[in-house]
Amino acid sequence: MGKAFLTERNAVMLGTRNTSKDEVVKWKEQNPSASIGTFEETAKFGEIIVLATGGAVTEDAIKMAGAENFSGKTVIDTTNPIAPEPPSNGVLKYFTDINESLMERVQQWLPGANVVKAFNSVGNALMYKPNLQGQIPTMFICGNNVAAKEQVSAILEDFGWEVEDMGTVEAARAIEPLCILWCIPGFLKNEWMHAFKLLKA
Repeated sequence: MGKAFLTERNAVMLGTRNTSKDEVVKWKEQNPSASIGTFEETAKFGEIIVLATGGAVTEDAIKMAGAENFSGKTVIDTTNPIAPEPPSNGVLKYFTDINESLMERVQQWLPGANVVKAFNSVGNALMYKPNLQGQIPTMFICGNNVAAKEQVSAILEDFGWEVEDMGTVEAARAIEPLCILWCIPGFLKNEWMHAFKLLKA
């Protein structure tokens, strides 16, 4: 996703636990105009922060970055609460239940930030300018701050998506399980190049 933001002419810093990690160094070589920093440095740097961590380590990453460094900023929450157990017949297990989302926890951990759920229900290969035989897929978003959702919606439209705003943070209880549904064809049939589309009468 960092490359997509670079393509759209944004200044980008990639946050990481280890700035000398081989994959990080390689990414920097491939994207020389970007910067690399610790979680804390990146949280301070970003005007818009993309939270793209494994669900189980999201809280630790936020603590390392410093919750105060997110205050007043738009945070795009791409995380899913995937449990460590393997999928059962292609169905992932989550460590939350239907009455709670990871996004709600993220908003509690970042009370000063404007968290918007997005990009959690599609694979990395389709996040930017998805090529789906001319069809424009739908990205479902939610969050408590209207201005932040408008900001994220503009990004999504630039990235080639139509946007469906599902309301406040509680809607993430329905949006996050879309990842489970999206992954089933991948696990069962190795089919990963698909996205959701909302049809209206």
